[in-house]
Amino acid sequence: MDVSQEAYASDSLREATQLLEKRDAGLASQIVFGCLRYQAQLDYLILLYSRRLPEQLDLPIVIVLRMAIFQMRYLERIPPHAAVNESVELAKAHKRAAAGFVNATLRKVIKENVVWPDLARELSCPAWLLDRWIDHFGSDQARSIADAALREPEAYIRIPPGSAPPADMEVEPTAVSGCFRLLTPCKSGRRLHDISSQAILPLLDLQAGQSYLDMCAAPGNKTLQALETPLSLAVACDVSATRLAAVPPVCPRVVLDATRSLPFNRNFDRILIDAPCSGTGTLARNPEIKWRVLPEDFARFQAKQRRILSSGLQLLVSGGKLLYATCSLEREENEEVVRSVTANRGDLLCERELWRLPGREEGDGFYAAVLAKL
Repeated sequence: MDVSQEAYASDSLREATQLLEKRDAGLASQIVFGCLRYQAQLDYLILLYSRRLPEQLDLPIVIVLRMAIFQMRYLERIPPHAAVNESVELAKAHKRAAAGFVNATLRKVIKENVVWPDLARELSCPAWLLDRWIDHFGSDQARSIADAALREPEAYIRIPPGSAPPADMEVEPTAVSGCFRLLTPCKSGRRLHDISSQAILPLLDLQAGQSYLDMCAAPGNKTLQALETPLSLAVACDVSATRLAAVPPVCPRVVLDATRSLPFNRNFDRILIDAPCSGTGTLARNPEIKWRVLPEDFARFQAKQRRILSSGLQLLVSGGKLLYATCSLEREENEEVVRSVTANRGDLLCERELWRLPGREEGDGFYAAVLAKL
């Protein structure tokens, strides 16, 4: 229910499962994220088995049915009778009269293949979002993006070049220098750092002795990666004091609103803007986003992103580079931001644009553009 009220699944699960045994917490996570990833399929199956549209039912009953059907059709280790019995009891706790309906619906659940009525439900993705990706990237790549969002994402950590891998975890190297795929559960206190996120910072071409500004730094993974280079100065900023506290005290940390004039009396050689965005490139890790985001949200994010980029460019030295990046797949938050801010600016050159697309590259979806000041 928390997620339906705008909470993020990972945050809610962390709080709700902290007292559970590790195995039970893992199952809870698998069910919650599975129901979010496959929500469109599950809602179609509710209609198929009950002859009732999910929107005609109380939301708690819809959630009970989604969880039960997910366990019965998508998981192997849960006995069907256990899923049915537990779900009936959950339904009773909400509305006793609904228990019979839930029981009758779940008794019809079978594991045979289903012919999905359309591509959007086959890929469990909002049709309007899928259409946008088809228009932007082509039908095959759009399908790969949506399909990648249905799979549990791999975990990655960063081990600075020259450092030894941790002895208590099994890892394997990736094509991104310093990025390792985690093959065993993540140990407490170890930072996960997605491979796509690690792949974009090298585009800044950081050099020893340079000054560096990270304008949207929390939780600090890219700041730590930048500090693998011996910089003369690094400053980490974020609008959220709480989130900025997660950045280790390895450099000055400044709470500020990057959409406004920045309180620095100097310019920087390198600037990173990992801008706040819709997050449509992170649907494997944050599947609730695809059911929450709306088309009009992209313009709202764009307005903020343009202000942040404009602020950052004011602090870039001549000959310096700024990296603008998002984990969004949407034109409004990426190419359009860069084009609109750099238009009619003869002192700026877009040196490079990079896409990392789920299903084509490992990890989250990312857009990055390197802007050089002449």
